[in-house]
Amino acid sequence: MSKVNFLKKLRFPNVFILLLIVFISCALLICINIFTIKILSANRAYVNGESHYSKGQKDASRHLITYLFTKDKNQWKLYQEELKVPQGDGIARETLLKAGDNEVARKALLVGRNHQEDLDDLIWLFVNFKQVSYLSKAIHEWGQGDQLIFKLFVIGEQINAKISHNILTIADQKKFLQEISILSDKLTVNERNFSNTLGEGTRKIKFLLTIFNVIFILIIICSVCLYYSIMVKRLLFSKKETEAKNENLILVNHELDRFVYSASHDLRSPITSLKGLIEITQLEDDVDQIKEYLSLMYQSLIKQDQFISDIIDYSKNKRKQIIMEPVSLQDLFSEAISQLMHIENANRITFRQELLVDQIQSDGLRLKIIISNLLSNAIKYADITKQEMFISIKTYIQEGSNKIEVADNGIGINDEFKDYIFEMYYGTNKNKGSGLGLYIVKEAVENIKGNISVFSESNIGSKFIVTIPNAYGT
Repeated sequence: MSKVNFLKKLRFPNVFILLLIVFISCALLICINIFTIKILSANRAYVNGESHYSKGQKDASRHLITYLFTKDKNQWKLYQEELKVPQGDGIARETLLKAGDNEVARKALLVGRNHQEDLDDLIWLFVNFKQVSYLSKAIHEWGQGDQLIFKLFVIGEQINAKISHNILTIADQKKFLQEISILSDKLTVNERNFSNTLGEGTRKIKFLLTIFNVIFILIIICSVCLYYSIMVKRLLFSKKETEAKNENLILVNHELDRFVYSASHDLRSPITSLKGLIEITQLEDDVDQIKEYLSLMYQSLIKQDQFISDIIDYSKNKRKQIIMEPVSLQDLFSEAISQLMHIENANRITFRQELLVDQIQSDGLRLKIIISNLLSNAIKYADITKQEMFISIKTYIQEGSNKIEVADNGIGINDEFKDYIFEMYYGTNKNKGSGLGLYIVKEAVENIKGNISVFSESNIGSKFIVTIPNAYGT
């Protein structure tokens, strides 16, 4: 009996320590998650605020352009009202940098159309984490955007002064229109950089959160395992499955957030341009000027159509089930070339085909997306300064795998861009593409268990080689 009692006395402290470890681990885990959620909520508020900032700036630019050509004072008032949104955010930024949380900063954030309930999170993150690298970089981008907004304000004052004194000339109108367009383009890039920087910070926070979750969960599991080994084995199996799903969900949600945000910007930009051009055209009597405006509208619609087409390909590639079937590469190339001949300068390009392989067993939809996007890129980035422009298409078998090769003598890709061309929304020239094409190509290639490589030299040309296995899944 005395030995049993002695063993019982030894067990009590061990149980207490294990319970204490579990309790402390749970408490720390809850605190870390609450703290992280607060940071992510503040990041979400900043991204939402940037959306208002961007819309205010774009609407202000549109009203200013309309005022420039119509001299309608109502448009001037609308311009001033919309410009207050980014100006309010700028005042808040400067105030928070100098004085921290105060009434001036809160009122300025409200002028920037930030929600009343988001103010505490916005200010808390700014005041306490402004020295953290990702937020410091975002604040720097914000400051650069405010400088561009000030330049837009100065241009507006110059336009109003000339209109008020009735000294505005057609040359002035063209000059101011160009200046406003350049500023708007720079602000779009700046606003996107701001959101991307916040996105990078969010990813790092999510990564750290995952690490801390894993550490503390492992501590809890190891403590419980000492007495409940069978239960822990079941929980461990369930936990691993849940963690894998959670990691995939985090990746999917991040990709979806980035896709929705960037798509909203890219879809809104041509629409904003069209609205401004339509308003100007309605007030124009000069037929030549109207034709010029219509040409600009057409270019905006082409850009919008290409972007929507890329979104459709993106959706199909993501959601359509992979179906292995006999596919004719020759038919796919012929169809793609005929459908892409509407692209500017396509009729000047010579297509050289050497198809040593025609019928392969693969997914027709993905192959169509791959071929169409590679040819589309080769046409868009052709070097029109060269006397002969060509695109070389080859199919062959090498080392037991099917190869599709698309080469051109276009403008090529700079070395600094090669590592990023397959990323979502990364484009070396956004006027020519949406930044989705090569990202979709890479995903489509990976879906059929293949791989893609690129060889390119600036001003010489580019070559893309797609490797497709003979049997799916090998």
